[in-house]
Amino acid sequence: MVADDQPHILEAVELLLRPQGIDVDCVRSPQLLMEALGERDYDVLLIDLNYTRDTTSGQEGLDLLARIQEFDARLPVIVMTAWGNINLAVESIKRGARDFIQKPWENDRLLSLIRVHAELRQALRRARQLELENRLLRAEGMPEFVASAPAMRPVLELIAQVGPSDANVLITGEHGTGKEIVAKLLHAASPRARMPLVAVNAGGLPEGTFESEIFGHVKGAFTDARNDRIGRFELANGGTLFLDEIANVPLRQQAKLLRVLETGELERVGSSQTRRVDVRILSATNALIAEEAKAGNFREDLLFRLNTVEIHLPALRDRREDISLLAQHFLGRTRARYRKQVNGFSPAAMQQMMQYDWPGNVRELEHTVERAVLLCRGEEIEPADLGIAAARSSTPSFENMSIDEVEALLIRKVMRRCDGNISQAAESLGLSRAALYRRIEKYGR
Repeated sequence: MVADDQPHILEAVELLLRPQGIDVDCVRSPQLLMEALGERDYDVLLIDLNYTRDTTSGQEGLDLLARIQEFDARLPVIVMTAWGNINLAVESIKRGARDFIQKPWENDRLLSLIRVHAELRQALRRARQLELENRLLRAEGMPEFVASAPAMRPVLELIAQVGPSDANVLITGEHGTGKEIVAKLLHAASPRARMPLVAVNAGGLPEGTFESEIFGHVKGAFTDARNDRIGRFELANGGTLFLDEIANVPLRQQAKLLRVLETGELERVGSSQTRRVDVRILSATNALIAEEAKAGNFREDLLFRLNTVEIHLPALRDRREDISLLAQHFLGRTRARYRKQVNGFSPAAMQQMMQYDWPGNVRELEHTVERAVLLCRGEEIEPADLGIAAARSSTPSFENMSIDEVEALLIRKVMRRCDGNISQAAESLGLSRAALYRRIEKYGR
């Protein structure tokens, strides 16, 4: 970003930098510069010290430098002026500038300064991101999160990038992939970490009690309202609200959610008093929510509010490198809980786990390990303890399957045939969307 009140200076900087592959934005006043900082992340600022005609003191630039420092003290600033002197240069450095250049400048020196400070800025940004990723994975107080597979690298990077912000995040992925854990990580990495994280299965709330649960109610609002009740938005005030299964919220209730997200205002059921809330929204769904929005089953304007950033969690079958680590993690936790001396998995058991497709994802793996620890009679878990071999059969025998297993198999086949479209699958199965969601939740996708 270059800030100078002289058009020919801005033009000269652009002509110098753009052929070098450097992206340049130009502004002509301190106010415009501060507005631009709120909209885009820059590697280097090159600012003039004088913006008013016939002013040579540099005070305008020094004041701007102080405002930049308040906004981001790590942002490299190079100051320039045609009235340079050693005292002004020293004062600029004291105020936080990284370097000083006098007009007319030497092209090679200006290019060198910009490149050095841009590279340093990028290196520091990456170092902070890696530090946060490491803290997310290992620090005390953070939820346990095992993720070393290449498919999980984009997830970790996004958590590190958006966690410290106030951006609303939509977490997508199949059932059992760890969406709630990611929500906890995002909250723990944010400035709101000391405030509450309130989780609610928004798609599982009956329509008749949805407003009372989410927005609260006052005494006498309806027959069973014997006392005032605080809703989830107010409970999360100052913190984070996690709305799970967001795609299953009825359209009528979606409109009410949208209003709170747009205005930050709500009324408890039965009250005309408007209350303001400051809440960050994290939401999650296993549905193809963009397709649901196109089909008219989910409001597009609400979707835009919810997914400032989307984090998609891959299925466990797409991150097989993590299966062994996750299994060992769950084993350590489970054997301590049940006080059993189970030291590990036999090679055959581990091979079976690595080859299995895990339709229930990480949650199924956790339950499988827990079951195996309970059934294991030796020091190592064997394939028979896992109970997953039958699930790999490509031609299952319906004679040996329970009604639930047959229904689960049918739902998975129809979902694959419909490419995950909930509405089409529900119609094919003769179910309502809500009924299908409940069965998906029951069996895992």
